[in-house]
Amino acid sequence: MKHTAFVSMNKFLALSAGVLLLWQTAAAQQKMVADKIAAIVGDKIILKSDIDGELMNMQRNTPDNTLPPNAACTIMEQIIAQKVMVLQAERDSLPISDADVDGQIENRIRYFEDLYGSREKMKEVTGYSIYQLRERFRQPIREGLLAKAMRDKIVDAIKVTPSEVQREYESIPKDSLPFYESELEVGQLVVLPKATREMEQYAVDRLLDFRKRVESKEADFSSLAILYSEDPGVKENKGIYILNRNDKGTWDPDFLAASFRLKEGEISSPVKTQFGYHLIQCLKRQGDHITVQHILVKPNITSSDIALATKKLDTIRTAIMEHRYNFGEAVAKYSDAQMAKFDGGMLQNRMTGGTFITIDQLDDPSTRDIVLMLDTLKAGQISAPVQFTDEQGRTAVRLVYLKTRTQPHRENLQDDYARVQQRTLQIKQGEAVNKWLMEKIPTYYIHVDDEYRNCGHISTWLASTAKQ
Repeated sequence: MKHTAFVSMNKFLALSAGVLLLWQTAAAQQKMVADKIAAIVGDKIILKSDIDGELMNMQRNTPDNTLPPNAACTIMEQIIAQKVMVLQAERDSLPISDADVDGQIENRIRYFEDLYGSREKMKEVTGYSIYQLRERFRQPIREGLLAKAMRDKIVDAIKVTPSEVQREYESIPKDSLPFYESELEVGQLVVLPKATREMEQYAVDRLLDFRKRVESKEADFSSLAILYSEDPGVKENKGIYILNRNDKGTWDPDFLAASFRLKEGEISSPVKTQFGYHLIQCLKRQGDHITVQHILVKPNITSSDIALATKKLDTIRTAIMEHRYNFGEAVAKYSDAQMAKFDGGMLQNRMTGGTFITIDQLDDPSTRDIVLMLDTLKAGQISAPVQFTDEQGRTAVRLVYLKTRTQPHRENLQDDYARVQQRTLQIKQGEAVNKWLMEKIPTYYIHVDDEYRNCGHISTWLASTAKQ
């Protein structure tokens, strides 16, 4: 089918997700018994469990939990294509850095951590520690990045013309064109109220008192953590974390650095991070890993602190409305949100990675109150400052910017040219990738289990290999 381009841009980093989700079910425990080699591509092995994992992931992501026809064939074709791209990327020595791999690993761990609510719950469900998960993720993520790099090399020069976009749009019957619900582009500029020096000093003094009591054996560090730490995870883990020296994308850098300066059994002085002040005790060191326990005390934020943050945002809002700078420039200059420098303050669609979202996607506790605010905003308007609690449980104040609000409509070139253009580009790129695969696959050894040999693309590939 023309509109189901075989190899999708997003598949290469996503392909391993189903395999890595396999351990969520009882099938994971039976894998070693039931597993078998389903295909071999060069020196790469594809296991039956790889296919099963992707099928489970595909089923999980369908509204009615049903699989499309020939789902197993589709998955096998995608994995074989990925393996060929990995092999060619290795042959061409395409550069993939360890930092890129580590960054993707941490993103994947954060995804599952959010899914389960905490690292401890994630470990309980999966049966794997953070260290073990990193090792399990490393190879599939590295291969995903290599495959993406190879695909980018194939398609980077491909462009589409306005006439190609027009032909693509006109090739779909009017009553079959996609229907889009109302979508929004929403931004936020977040300011965290700053505690007074007195409140900061009070937090420091409390931690110094805790350290004194532990060192004089008047109290136990673990008991103090359970009683007084403001870390939300303390009820589950007593404030104990296993850190890796290279976990820079996961942990606050000041917390990480202070932890690795400690000797086994040593307790730090109060350490300031974006979350507050920490007292850290080193429980165990082993190579690049360290086990620590901490007590977090947050300086109290008073109504006066909130009022100052609100006044600051009022001034920023006025400056934007007077066109002294636009919203994105204001976010870059003033926002305290951790991801502001990456997303420009715009809320992200987790499914597409774009900035257009539907109202039901504002279901996170930190964004739910935005829904009510949107009723009073027109496209292009910015709200007055509003206090809220962010995803890390901190008191914050924000401006909400409604950049765009679309009306429900059937796809058309006037409103949706960018969508049709992207679809046209993806189809053209898919055709280029498929042509490339037909040329490259015969240069590699391919063996496929009989169960999959009659799959459409696979039978064609095997036939082309047999001719060599």
